[in-house]
Amino acid sequence: MNSLTPFPQGHVAQPVVSFHRKELGVILSLYGRMVAAGEWRDYGISSLREVAVFSVFRRTAENPLYRIEKRPKLRGRQGEYAVIGMEGQVLKRGHDLRTVLRVLERKLIRAVD
Repeated sequence: MNSLTPFPQGHVAQPVVSFHRKELGVILSLYGRMVAAGEWRDYGISSLREVAVFSVFRRTAENPLYRIEKRPKLRGRQGEYAVIGMEGQVLKRGHDLRTVLRVLERKLIRAVD
């Protein structure tokens, strides 16, 4: 193996799940509004073999407040998108990302009041 070959010969990289540009646009729009309201401060994105995760933090050095997950294998069942709370509870799951994120937009309305 030479230094230009990322994988040994015959080895194939495993595909990963990731958010598409349109999906990230929807998520980042909500994220920007929550930052402006002072509710969120940081985020992280993970692209793994079976799931893509957008994690939202109040402070950088703590556990995420929420995880927005995309699991394409669940597309035909309960829906590929989910919002997971800090304790691991599923707050909302569905087929449409905007609809699933409404559970977090309600918190934005309360924060502004």
